[in-house]
Amino acid sequence: MRFHKDSIETLAQKIYSGELRSTDLVSTSLDTIKQTSKTNAFTSVLEERSLERAAQIDHLTMKEKGTLPLCGIPVAVKDNICTSGIPTTCASKMLENFVPPYNATVVDALEKAGAVIIGKTNLDEFAMGSSTEISHFGPARNPHNPNYITGGSSGGSAAAVADGAVPAALGSDTGGSIRQPCSHCGVMGLKPTYGRVSRYGLVAFASSLDQIGPIATNVRDIGLVLSIISCPEPRDSTCSGNQFVYDKSLFEEKPQTLRVGIPREYFGEGLSDEVRNACTELIDKLKDKGIQFTEVSLPNLHYAISTYYVICTAEASSNLARYDGVKYGFRAENAGSLYDMYAETRRQGFGPEVKRRIMLGTYVLSSGYYDAYYLKAAKVRTLVSRDFDNAFSSCDAVISPVAPTPAFKIGEKCNDPLQMYLTDI
Repeated sequence: MRFHKDSIETLAQKIYSGELRSTDLVSTSLDTIKQTSKTNAFTSVLEERSLERAAQIDHLTMKEKGTLPLCGIPVAVKDNICTSGIPTTCASKMLENFVPPYNATVVDALEKAGAVIIGKTNLDEFAMGSSTEISHFGPARNPHNPNYITGGSSGGSAAAVADGAVPAALGSDTGGSIRQPCSHCGVMGLKPTYGRVSRYGLVAFASSLDQIGPIATNVRDIGLVLSIISCPEPRDSTCSGNQFVYDKSLFEEKPQTLRVGIPREYFGEGLSDEVRNACTELIDKLKDKGIQFTEVSLPNLHYAISTYYVICTAEASSNLARYDGVKYGFRAENAGSLYDMYAETRRQGFGPEVKRRIMLGTYVLSSGYYDAYYLKAAKVRTLVSRDFDNAFSSCDAVISPVAPTPAFKIGEKCNDPLQMYLTDI
């Protein structure tokens, strides 16, 4: 059994009723991971720990199990989300041996709901990439064809769900890092509204953009996991505390009254015929179900990539300054001075893409350039946001491609950073 047919709710109900044991599900998950190791979806697999946790759940009373919405369900967690006593590497040499002393809020929430953390998943180093090729542990591979990328940076989580190793996983999304790999791997992913889910325990990339979200095979499971991880968190000042309420009726309503906007800018130049045809086919199917469509415009969209890369590199430069070999993580040996130790630690510990983004970010924040780049990008971000506000005044949702092309072959674009950046549109 792989986790494609039954919903999480159904599996949890079977454990509650005694029809299944959590240890059975966890063993299935572990066996599937071993069988599909070619995808390189995991940076670490917690075999002994997860089986012990599953056995504890199996020994609970029916009443105790009934309070756990994720009772005994195996879940994977992206390896930039802190897990107490379990390495959190960010797929980087810099944090290769880092073991956090605490859990992220979302990990505590999952375990409180009865989930079993099965392992940590592969990603682009420090979540800086869109293919999961830029990893200290090697590239993740698409379950549908291992010669192709998974997308990124949450490629390991998307591949683990697509491969049937786990029914759900957590990823993080800064500029598409959940949505894009889910599209390439054929599963579902959600970047929640910023602040809906606490970032406490998420290793920061770009703090004004980062958000944790769920990956699963169906919308119901996405909703269930979101309702659990979107809990209030007083330690995170950006967390709204506005918890999503899982209601079965949400997934049973007829969608005829829904009005969907089609942004004309999303379907212009640069979109491959394969992606365009897939989107057109889906729109036609939704029209047949009675959903109404209207054209909308996002006139500032052509500034999006430039704006994103100014903001995210600036914030990355600031956030990654903490990795200096002094407090935690990798430290270069035999440095002749404190300055040499700083420099060598960062030179040896970071990969080329992380260094590239730190350098770009330091430049746009430097004296004389802050107003011209970072401040202007922050203002343009507001214009882009207003475009969406205007669009939503005439529709309930907008529909768009996720990426301009389907998944490409591993190695095809990784030597051309500019082409990789453009795929983030």
